[in-house]
Amino acid sequence: MNYFRKMPILYPAIHPHTIMPVWLNIFFAILLVSIILMEIAENGHPIRTLAWILVLTFLPVIGLVLYFFFGRDRKNRRMVSPEDMERLKTLSEQACQGHIADPVPDRQHNLITLLSAAGGALPVRDNDVKVYTDFPSMYEDLLADLEAAQHHIHFQFFKFEDDEMGRRAEEILARKSEEGVEVRLQIDDLANLFRRKFYRRMAERGVQVRPFFRVRLLMLSSDTNYRNHRKNVVIDGRIGYTGGMNIANRYAGGIRNGVWRDTHIRVTGPAVAEMQTAFLVDWKFSTKQLLDDPIYYPVLPPAGNQLMQIATAGPMGEFRVILQGMLRILAESKRYIYIQSPYFVPNEPMMLALRNAALSGVDVRLMIPKNDDQGFLVRYASHSYVDDLLRAGVRVCFYEAGFLHAKMIVADDEVVSIGSTNLDIRSFEQDFEINAFIYDTPLAEQMRKVFWQDECDGQYMDAKTWAARPLFKRFLESLARLFSPLL
Repeated sequence: MNYFRKMPILYPAIHPHTIMPVWLNIFFAILLVSIILMEIAENGHPIRTLAWILVLTFLPVIGLVLYFFFGRDRKNRRMVSPEDMERLKTLSEQACQGHIADPVPDRQHNLITLLSAAGGALPVRDNDVKVYTDFPSMYEDLLADLEAAQHHIHFQFFKFEDDEMGRRAEEILARKSEEGVEVRLQIDDLANLFRRKFYRRMAERGVQVRPFFRVRLLMLSSDTNYRNHRKNVVIDGRIGYTGGMNIANRYAGGIRNGVWRDTHIRVTGPAVAEMQTAFLVDWKFSTKQLLDDPIYYPVLPPAGNQLMQIATAGPMGEFRVILQGMLRILAESKRYIYIQSPYFVPNEPMMLALRNAALSGVDVRLMIPKNDDQGFLVRYASHSYVDDLLRAGVRVCFYEAGFLHAKMIVADDEVVSIGSTNLDIRSFEQDFEINAFIYDTPLAEQMRKVFWQDECDGQYMDAKTWAARPLFKRFLESLARLFSPLL
């Protein structure tokens, strides 16, 4: 008796048409090899390059999709042509004529030179900076300035929501446009994907609305992962606003766990010309329209005595200008450096700089929110870095009165940085950001006291207590950390 004749057929025959054609296999293999060779040729970080090679080799289909959205490097692309950039910078220099610091102060020489050489940020004197630590006071001033606009309003926010706060600005922008004021609204499309009716209402009343990267749900591209996170308003070329605040009800009314604590600034003086250039570069990129009329760059008289630079950064630049500026502050601080950031998912250079400063005897304090607004993944990833900071002597404070959204650095009563940049990999590598670097002792003292006040609403964590947290929580933190580049 033949036993094997009675065995069931475990694997049915495969129909020839279900097998991928040979030519498609060859094409797919060539595509994978080409991408791997291109990734090697870019001379990127070895760990990043090796990670992509492994993903593409062992998970080729999934790897190709991930690489298409997250892997391609855009640092060799330009936002505008060198000629257009030179034209806008020339107009900015003319508007700042007589106010550009030369020579620069010795104590800030290295930082100022770095921001100038890496990002073209002019060191501009004679400015006045007003700081806001709550949304209502900032918003009332902003709306009043919008009402007074005579020629143009350039309005850029990462999020501009269709709620009570948003509709107040909507009405003014639309009415000013109908009165003949040029109103341009630049938004991040993905962050405002479901508010297109809101923007359409403004467009129908004459507001020029443009997304930075147009997102189409059925035609997603790798550029979708790049976000314009800047908050930058310029009114008549004379008044500027920037910082961490967006426009939404929660900025005024807080969230379920308490207040929404943020920091923003109003700038008057020659430095507004640099904020204008930042907006017009983005406008040229998204619309292909170069606004190089000198009327956008009025010559401004002194408004105060503050020296400052407006730094911009993004994934298309050769340098990570704002990150490099922050690293320089950490390296040069002698007494203290206080940092506030809503999201703390740092890259290796930032972690090294924080620990080096603390180990060198500098009083390094990092304030991050205890609660979050983006789910547990960001919070757990952020917490995974706390242990290394504590062991190096960095003092870590968890803000508990609500959600801390401020992005601020103050050091040695000499320099302050306020802007849109978080201390996370997304801000450093994938987002378009703007920060003001201000060299002014009274302002630095003011922001140091603001930090101390916020400490009253927070709690510092000691290394022993932190190390005793549950093992399962520590595992979740390590797991969330794996997704750091995508958060």
